[in-house]
Amino acid sequence: MADHDVIVVGAGFTGLAASRALIEAGCDVITVEARHRVGGRVESDFLPDGTRVDTGGQFLCRDMVNLVEVAHRHGARIVRSSTEGEQSYRPAIPPEAGEAIWDGVEQLREKMLALDMSDPSLARLTVGQWIDRQTDIAPEITGSFRRLVKGLWCRAPEDVSLAYLVSNDRRITNVYPELEMFLGDTMHALAEALAAPLGDRLRLSAPATSITMMDDSIEVDINGQAITARQVILAVPPVMARRIEISPALPAPLQKALAAWEPGCAIKLLIGYERPFWRDRGLSGSVIWSDPQGMYAFDTSHDAYCGIVVFLGGPLASEWHRKPQADLVAFVIGELTAALGDDAAHPTSTCMRDWVNDAWSDGAYSDVITDLDAADAEDVLLEGLPRLHFACSELSPSFPGYVEGAIVAGREAAKSVLAALGHRQE
Repeated sequence: MADHDVIVVGAGFTGLAASRALIEAGCDVITVEARHRVGGRVESDFLPDGTRVDTGGQFLCRDMVNLVEVAHRHGARIVRSSTEGEQSYRPAIPPEAGEAIWDGVEQLREKMLALDMSDPSLARLTVGQWIDRQTDIAPEITGSFRRLVKGLWCRAPEDVSLAYLVSNDRRITNVYPELEMFLGDTMHALAEALAAPLGDRLRLSAPATSITMMDDSIEVDINGQAITARQVILAVPPVMARRIEISPALPAPLQKALAAWEPGCAIKLLIGYERPFWRDRGLSGSVIWSDPQGMYAFDTSHDAYCGIVVFLGGPLASEWHRKPQADLVAFVIGELTAALGDDAAHPTSTCMRDWVNDAWSDGAYSDVITDLDAADAEDVLLEGLPRLHFACSELSPSFPGYVEGAIVAGREAAKSVLAALGHRQE
């Protein structure tokens, strides 16, 4: 007889959402997490003055209805991002020229979303190859589209499957800006609030190293201790799921589906200042870099904290990952100074989180499909096995790669488990 109804492996937002839904349905659930904390790719740090800041996933918008509902239910304070003022471009160009380029990028993005992926001429293409075919589009627009891919999907366009990107982007359906809001007391604090009711049903610093499929249960090895359950949810990114030894070996289609992914490469820096000096110049604090590609800055000032968040994605993040952190901080401050003015050269605090090759996620913001022969990888993983379920933001039917997507994926996995257990669902 199994020890528990369900074991959830991973206590990011996917695992936490699944665990909460299963417990509310009356299931006996154990949630195990390899890290010493919950949140997965959402985490936080404290600045010297005690201010808590998100060093992982942070932003939301009104379209992310599940995340907004969770935030309201747990009393999280939602802060509207400050966007007044002109956006800055590097190298410097007039704002109207920058806006024209990004209008062109959005049109190119819509063209990509409208593709008929059953067209044989689109088979086995990378995003980079598809961009190369857009010879009627101005180079500054196709170049900026490449930058968009590097910044949002955190891989080079030459790495990413076109079929994957089209499918992924079609599920990102927001009308309001993705950076519209954030939580004043951090997204990570919301993850902790979600985890709090789990009590001793949550085990931290407990990596799952192997899974054994048995006749009527599944055994999961946690730090040398074997526990069993009737059902298991692997609520971790695909790259991490394939590191867990599973026996008997997964069917070939599942092995191929897990092998199709590679992690995103992202670095996040938070640069604090005494005051939002850029507003004196009529600037919003938002900066788009065409060179280097994959870099973006945004104003995250709120309450007593004043600061700019800077993201590096894709090859740029990989490149800086191999260099001293102090050099990267100096580089970013220099770039902010060129974009926002001399006051940017004098920050009051700096905080950096390098997610490249992270021990328990291997990257951020999400894994992406790079295998051009694995167009069905997501469907295969979602089908899983009768007692083994794969769940993560990457596989979400809406907002994949976002905290919203993680919550949706967790709740969908919980529904599948409840159906397998024979629970009646409302």
